[in-house]
Amino acid sequence: QVQLVESGGGLVQPGGSLRLSCAVSGIIFSIYDMGWYRQAPGKQRELVAAITSGGSTHYADSVKGRFTISKDNDKNTVYLQMNSLKPEDTAVYYCNGDIRTVVSRRNYWGQGTQVTVSS
Repeated sequence: QVQLVESGGGLVQPGGSLRLSCAVSGIIFSIYDMGWYRQAPGKQRELVAAITSGGSTHYADSVKGRFTISKDNDKNTVYLQMNSLKPEDTAVYYCNGDIRTVVSRRNYWGQGTQVTVSS
């Protein structure tokens, strides 16, 4: 059973920083692309940042220059460093992974972590 567990969310003031973590556990054969998505109330879930197995990264225009995605392959963990946070960054942040197990290859989602940017 593959699980993605996010942590690091919370309440932060505008201009502040948070670091989200997503730990992948279970019997894993390979991890391909990993990404962070977010969903604000009343809005669709959107891609925030992604990282390939080779380390290439992609960011939504709204977070370029402020957010950084990275990973630790030894720990099967993906991070999202969020700086210069704005109120419009408030959302539930979800981790997503394209993962192959012995049985199959498919996308997995974490349970989400709330990020609230407010003074």
